[in-house]
Amino acid sequence: MRQWVPIPRRATAVPGRVRAWGGVGGHVGAPHLVIAATLARVAFVIALTLPPVRRAFSASGLGWVYLVVLAFALALVGVPLVRALAHWWGVLDRPAARKVHMTATPLLGGAAVYGAFAATVLFNFTFSLQLKGVAVGATIVVAVGLLDDVFDVPARWKLAGQAVAVAVAVAYGVVLDTVPTAWPGSGVINVALTLVWFLAVTNALQFLDGMDGLAAGLGAIAALFFSLAALQTSQPYLMFLAAPLVGACLGFLPYNFRFGRPATIFLGDAGASFIGFTLAGLAVMGEWAENDFIGLLTPVLILAVPLFDIAFVGTVRVVTGKVHSVGEWLAYTARDHIHHRFEALGLTRTETVLLIFFIAATLGISAMLLKEATKHEAALVLIQAGCVLAIIAVLEGVARGRGR
Repeated sequence: MRQWVPIPRRATAVPGRVRAWGGVGGHVGAPHLVIAATLARVAFVIALTLPPVRRAFSASGLGWVYLVVLAFALALVGVPLVRALAHWWGVLDRPAARKVHMTATPLLGGAAVYGAFAATVLFNFTFSLQLKGVAVGATIVVAVGLLDDVFDVPARWKLAGQAVAVAVAVAYGVVLDTVPTAWPGSGVINVALTLVWFLAVTNALQFLDGMDGLAAGLGAIAALFFSLAALQTSQPYLMFLAAPLVGACLGFLPYNFRFGRPATIFLGDAGASFIGFTLAGLAVMGEWAENDFIGLLTPVLILAVPLFDIAFVGTVRVVTGKVHSVGEWLAYTARDHIHHRFEALGLTRTETVLLIFFIAATLGISAMLLKEATKHEAALVLIQAGCVLAIIAVLEGVARGRGR
């Protein structure tokens, strides 16, 4: 169980870094420089909230950019605050056999990502009924994740909390319409599919939060492609709604993805599950094509990397006899996810994360091609995506064969 006790400042100080209020990279600097940098970031956030600045962005047709920049700035300011609290309370992710980090690292970074997204949405959006459902559900997921970050909640209770969050979203009308209403029991089936979809995406993102920058980067990439898909399909509300998630994830990355240097803070379960839940909600809220089948494939391709990982790893664990029940599957942990396998092939962690980013972007571009595609063109896009995922499966098989 993770420890949650006040830790004296000297006991947690790391030589060569500013532990609590330091700069973006965490390097020590003269106190006045650190204070100046912090004040500059705060001033930037305040400037962005001024009505003339908002109007200038809007008049220039840069409303989407404004939302990204505002969420980015809020996360950039918020992360050092929650990092200081995590140090003070001792909410640290300590090294373990299946983990890749070597030093105790603060958790709670997800609280800053959630806060940046929530503040941007509250400041700029009129809430639709479905947005209320996703927002309330995401808040529940964050609360459950924070409890897990602090107290190490059993997996089954986390899943139960996530199911409650999905139930709240469904109550607000966030439901897939995959099965036609003319079919018997279509309502129940669509609700069940919605539950499976939310839980799969939420946990798939959480499972990929095992290497610096990976979950937040995939969140930013997926949210960007949801924005582009919403633009393609004339859904400006969703296009703008995805923007704060892009900015919040990008604002977190300077502290978490530092190109060869260790992260100064982690998302924690709260952050990774929040990103996954919100992406799942965006997918359900949208109408991605006139053809229902193609409309379903668009979010699947955008989220193909995490969905493939959770499906592939789960299948391999069952086939190889490592898990025999749902309870064992929930509790089982190992270094067998896509980022572990790529590292086992000899890639550095930075190379591994960047490779996965490029794969996700490639599949996201494939999703953009579906909007006006004929059936034959859509089939070709799917074959191409299948080939990309097959390459990943082969590479993972090679890594697994090396016994790492």
